Amino acid sequence: MTSLTPVVQESTPSMIATRLREAIAAGELAPGSRLSEARLAARLGVSRGPLREGMQRLTQEGLLVSVRNRGLFVTEMTPGNIEDMYVARQAVERAAARRVLTTDPAPAGEELLAVVDRMEAAARAGDGQQVGEADVEFHERLVALAGSPRLSRMQQTLLTETRMCIHALEETYPDPLVRVEEHRAIAEAVREGRAEEADRLLIAHMVDAIDRLTTSGPGARLAGAGGR
Repeated sequence: MTSLTPVVQESTPSMIATRLREAIAAGELAPGSRLSEARLAARLGVSRGPLREGMQRLTQEGLLVSVRNRGLFVTEMTPGNIEDMYVARQAVERAAARRVLTTDPAPAGEELLAVVDRMEAAARAGDGQQVGEADVEFHERLVALAGSPRLSRMQQTLLTETRMCIHALEETYPDPLVRVEEHRAIAEAVREGRAEEADRLLIAHMVDAIDRLTTSGPGARLAGAGGR
């Protein structure tokens, strides 16, 4: 056998699915919005065949929902969907943190604190978008540090919905430094090997996010967006 086999390029449906995921994560395709094949095909410069294949992939991932006789819609982050997504994230990230804390937590904690420092700089500069990006990076890095390909793959399937929620969280923090300090506390607990505290802080962080996104207030607009 040889490893010098032909390089397989990413298929057009796969690239279309990637573009659509990015648009959903950024809010360009809003929760609850109906997708027009003709309009999307024109914007992406593709024919409807590969577009349908790409959209089918997102339907299988739960990011698009097919409504009989009405078409495809971007999934709505209802309170139930938000809670379910955070339940899944909690399972993945708590497992990752436990693994990190049983291997070499000090350097892992330092890496996470470096992300928190960037988040704080963005918060002090009033750059909400970069605060959100650093938030996503923190949680991605936590799972990556566990060195588990399966946990990382599981997290990737949640990433688009995570971005939808994390950017919506910006409106719920009157003082963005509160958000920074939540992440700093988790990172410091990891760095110092305080496993029980890190687990408790992760749970509290997720529960707080669910509450901010689903109760009355600015964040609840995500849960109420769209509508069919």
